[in-house]
This record gives sequence, C-alpha cells and structure tokens, in this order.
Amino acid sequence: MTNIPEIGQPAPDFSTPDQNDQLVKLSELNQWIVLYFYPKDDTPGCTTEAKDFTDLAAEFTALGATIIGVSPDPSKSHCKFIAKHNLSITLLTDPEHQLIETYGGWRLKKFMGKEYMGVARSTFLISPDKIIAYSWPNVKTKGHAQAVLKKLQELTTK
Repeated sequence: MTNIPEIGQPAPDFSTPDQNDQLVKLSELNQWIVLYFYPKDDTPGCTTEAKDFTDLAAEFTALGATIIGVSPDPSKSHCKFIAKHNLSITLLTDPEHQLIETYGGWRLKKFMGKEYMGVARSTFLISPDKIIAYSWPNVKTKGHAQAVLKKLQELTTK
C-alpha cells in the first residue's frame, strides 16, 4: 500500500539532483514548494502540466512559491525537455524512484489491461515550515496548475 503524506503532516525531507545535477534539499528551501510528480519527460500530459506550471510561474513566485517537478528521467532528458518547451521550472531526477516512493507516487497502474508499477501523477503543496499544506494524489493535467495556484492563493491570504 502506498504511503501518501497527509495534510498537516511534516513533508518528507529530500536531497535529490536537479536537471543540472545540483542537489536540491527540502531542508534548505524556506518558501512554499509546489512538488509535483509526473511519469515521463516530453509525453503529452507531462508536457501540458510542465508548460502550464511554467506559464503561471511568475504568479507562483509572487506568492513566495517555487515549482519543482520530479520524474525518473535522467538529468540529460530533463535538460532536453526544458530546452524544447522553454520551461522555467526545476526538474528533479529520481531514477531509483526513492523520492517518488516516499511521497506515495510509485503505484500500481493499469493500461490496456496490463498492470505495472509506475509514477502516479500527484502534487503536494508544502508550506515554508515544511508541512504538507495540501495534496492532489490523483492529478488530471487539464487545469491542474491553475487549481494549485488557486489553493496557494487561499492559503497565503488567510
């Protein structure tokens, strides 16, 4: 059974390389974090999601948030994905899916009658004090970045 962090719980810490092979550590990020998990670079749904987050990046930044995507793809793939679609978000590489598993994103999936383990699209909104402020465990890409932004606006104007 997957262990998805719940709202109000401390966010599991991580230290994971980004697209430039620089370690990104949750413990060193003192701002709101949009941490989203996606299956694969440059696939239709994943591209839509990354572009939507990029399009809204300035609004997230204005609210004190940074956007971080995570997939099993290697840094070289992330760099190509970022360049091809002019993305302005950070992408972490998790080939052994340790971070993905920590956040409950490595799950049994079904496609055309076959079952396999893979990345379930999911998103976590982490507060500056490293608490899970909100989560979307089963994301549909259409309108998702806007929904995350709306929730962040609600949480930061309380």
